[in-house]
Amino acid sequence: MPVVVVTDSAASLPADVVTELGIEVVPLHVLVGDREIREGVDAIDIDYGSDSVSTSAASPGELREIYSAALDRSGGDGVVAVHLSRRLSATWEAGRQAVDDMGTDARVRIVDSLGAGMGTGMPALAAARLAHGGAVLDEVYERAVDAANNAQTFLLVNRTEQLRRGGRLSSAAAFFGSELVTKPLLHLVGGKLELREKVRTRSRAYARLVAAAVDAAGRRPAAVAVQHLGAPEAADAVAAQLREQVPDIADFYVAELGPTLGVHLGIGALGVVVLPGGCS
Repeated sequence: MPVVVVTDSAASLPADVVTELGIEVVPLHVLVGDREIREGVDAIDIDYGSDSVSTSAASPGELREIYSAALDRSGGDGVVAVHLSRRLSATWEAGRQAVDDMGTDARVRIVDSLGAGMGTGMPALAAARLAHGGAVLDEVYERAVDAANNAQTFLLVNRTEQLRRGGRLSSAAAFFGSELVTKPLLHLVGGKLELREKVRTRSRAYARLVAAAVDAAGRRPAAVAVQHLGAPEAADAVAAQLREQVPDIADFYVAELGPTLGVHLGIGALGVVVLPGGCS
């Protein structure tokens, strides 16, 4: 049986891709008051600007159950679990604890994607495609690690207040002057969210986002994903520019961000993920 790839719901992988490649998706949690909602499983209707909304990682028990089922499905060939950056979520640490509890003799490998959204999804997708082709556990694990190390994630948000309040934004990204007159362009560095630059206008911010993604893609085939929260027109405009300016696109995705990321990024967030070399 093929090695099974597991990821979490924050990876934002398209449902048809998940089904085709047999990827197991662990639901993360959105907390609304005293309600706990499973992303991708339960219906979610939330106010992204509310202080009463927060998120939580999957528990070691939840992960252990899913890893065990995935290991059984693989016929013992193994599991590669690709999770949201450990700098942004406790899910990776919960996964490590789950594996320790299972005592599976290293047949379950945990990968820190160093990313979020499709920054997690692309390494999981690259690993799953290799597994689907019959690769062994070590090969699938190494492919996931390689993709995680090479994927680049860029984000535009309207305000950084929610990110800083939740501890997701590096203290090095402290702003000088008012955010009201700047548009922060952020990027993930070693799994940590940091300020890349401040731009004065929205149109200039979109241009800088596109330029950063084009530069990251280089001249090789690249997988590209555009993600947004409540900004479909902006996402479509950025996607159109990337299709024109990235010379060789191997995979292209446009999708809305899930609620566990949306709670921290806020309405209007727009991001681009680039994986040079693609997901194959």
